[in-house]
Amino acid sequence: MTKKALVVGVNDYAPIGTGGPDLNGCVNDALDMANTLVLCGFSPRNIRLLTNYRATRSNILAYLNWLFKNSKSGDSLVFYYSGHGTRVANLNSDYEFDKLDEAICPHDYASAGVIADDTFRVLFQKSLKAGVNLEVIFDCCHSGTGTRVVPGQENLSEGLRARMIEPDAETLFYTFHERELELPSINSRQMVTVKNMKHTLWAGCKDSQLSYESVINGQTRGHFTREFCRVLRATNGNVTRRILDSQVQRALATYRNNQTNQTESSAAEFGQRVFS
Repeated sequence: MTKKALVVGVNDYAPIGTGGPDLNGCVNDALDMANTLVLCGFSPRNIRLLTNYRATRSNILAYLNWLFKNSKSGDSLVFYYSGHGTRVANLNSDYEFDKLDEAICPHDYASAGVIADDTFRVLFQKSLKAGVNLEVIFDCCHSGTGTRVVPGQENLSEGLRARMIEPDAETLFYTFHERELELPSINSRQMVTVKNMKHTLWAGCKDSQLSYESVINGQTRGHFTREFCRVLRATNGNVTRRILDSQVQRALATYRNNQTNQTESSAAEFGQRVFS
């Protein structure tokens, strides 16, 4: 069995250096995740780490193709992202509204664009072979499967920061009128069963919440990634998805920031060990 991982962390958003909507804890998160995966049996030679200016849209998509290349039944793959999240209105060519898409923000998102969930869905359907395990781990705002109106950041506690890029005017409009548009309601449970889903999504927060970072023991960390890695390290990855999800949720609750992780997969996957 081959284990491969693509680990992405973006603190520094374009332009390089000060000036972008920068974060502080995402590279720390990415390093912790990469080292934790090594403890869980992933060889460093099979881990690709992209941070800051290297984590462009084109590089992330290119290395996702590397991740899936030559995979075979029984292999275990991981795609991890820590950075800003956002949502975008899906408008077709004649400006008809379709839906709201969640998206991650590469280093150069302002010029190259975000990577929306539709892009991931198409890529995974095309590239993920039968019998290959894929864990997708997102520590960013809007990482749950759906979207909801979220509060601004002006009232956050000192030292606490949300990993969110403000949506554009079109998205704000359609989000505000979500009920009138009769968008499908999103399951609010912590673990969400998705029929025929071929991978497992570990989202750092529910669709109605923000994903936070703050200084902990002198180092800025994302709360979700810190607790996720702590459980994996304590068990060397020998833990079922259901127990991992529960222990991370319990740990996140102690931060008292109204952030609850959400895990999505097919029903059979929850009782199986992570990375298998």
